[in-house]
Amino acid sequence: MRQEHLFKVLVIGDLGVGKTSIIKRYVQQVFSQHYRTTIGVDFALKVLQWDRDTVVRLQLWDIAGQERHGNMTRVYYREAVGALVVFDVTRASTFDAVLKWKDDLDSKVTLNYGRPVPAVLLANKSDQTASQLPKLDFFCRENGFVGWFETSAKENRNIEEAARCLVEHILTNEESSVTERESASIDLSGDASSSKRHFNCSVCEKY
Repeated sequence: MRQEHLFKVLVIGDLGVGKTSIIKRYVQQVFSQHYRTTIGVDFALKVLQWDRDTVVRLQLWDIAGQERHGNMTRVYYREAVGALVVFDVTRASTFDAVLKWKDDLDSKVTLNYGRPVPAVLLANKSDQTASQLPKLDFFCRENGFVGWFETSAKENRNIEEAARCLVEHILTNEESSVTERESASIDLSGDASSSKRHFNCSVCEKY
């Protein structure tokens, strides 16, 4: 049976970390050094033939870096089911801001039963540094990211892999939601709300 999904995915992080470049590379397979700074929010659509019977449409929301300091993110985040959180490996301050973005995300949008939306951390512009990034596995587990990837929009490095990792978690959550709804509808005890599900952070492979 053919299935089609439409998922809203946020791309967030500080100003100038390469969010627009990542989206343009992923959706259009193009790269430029000269994208204009995003004002407010921008949108892009990526269509994936996930498997023989499943089509996934990703509505990518490119949130301006300065928006975390405003009041509109609650509106922008509404109904999102996943997020890519981006920092620039050449600017330590953008990594310091990662947890502020994650906290902002978790405080304004949740899945069923209050679960956080899955978020993948992108260490972007990895083509610009010769130094090896520290392993971020522990950081991700401690702070609720489902995985992390070194990415380069310029060299098209790990962007497809990072998006696939996120979509896998989104689809898993979708399946869980269907199961929960079905369980609730046939629960004769009337106490279905007590059976909350908890998911451990499983860090995706970096390569």
